[in-house]
Amino acid sequence: MSTAQINATGLAAAIAEAALLRGTFTLRSGKTSTYYLDKYLFSTRPELLAQLAPLFAERLGAMERRLSVRTDRLAGAELGGIPLVTATSLHTGLPCIFVRNQKKDYGTAKQLEGVLLKGDRVVLVEDVATTGGQALEAVRSLRDAGGNVLGVIATIDRLEGARENVEREGLVFESLFTKRDLGVVE
Repeated sequence: MSTAQINATGLAAAIAEAALLRGTFTLRSGKTSTYYLDKYLFSTRPELLAQLAPLFAERLGAMERRLSVRTDRLAGAELGGIPLVTATSLHTGLPCIFVRNQKKDYGTAKQLEGVLLKGDRVVLVEDVATTGGQALEAVRSLRDAGGNVLGVIATIDRLEGARENVEREGLVFESLFTKRDLGVVE
């Protein structure tokens, strides 16, 4: 499916229909919100992943042109970023890395799954970005392992500081959609 065949407005509406919940929710950041975007309700649907992957690839290409570099690997943070980075990896042909929230305490005791070579240029694929906290934790893990992280591409930006926090770390921040694209107005 090419990006020309994807109706971004229709995809945003489909994501909102699948994943936008109303009520009172405590977010990972500790903030309380009147809505919640349940990433698992859209990231587990192949018909939505098939449309998201080329959009991620398009943003990745724009980021590479902006920075005048090529990406070596994609990364996704446990758990919500894994299906997104896998779909994007399949679409682009770039290998991917899975970033665990913490090192496992058995087997190889790794925090990163997949191959990351020192100096590899990496872009993190994210699900929903609020303050960017989880993305920045994953970026630190990738950097600690020798990765040269270029930026973060989120599926949805809640417009609550993620862009500013990520860019403050010297990274490019992109999102496919914002909460407004999904019809969220507060």
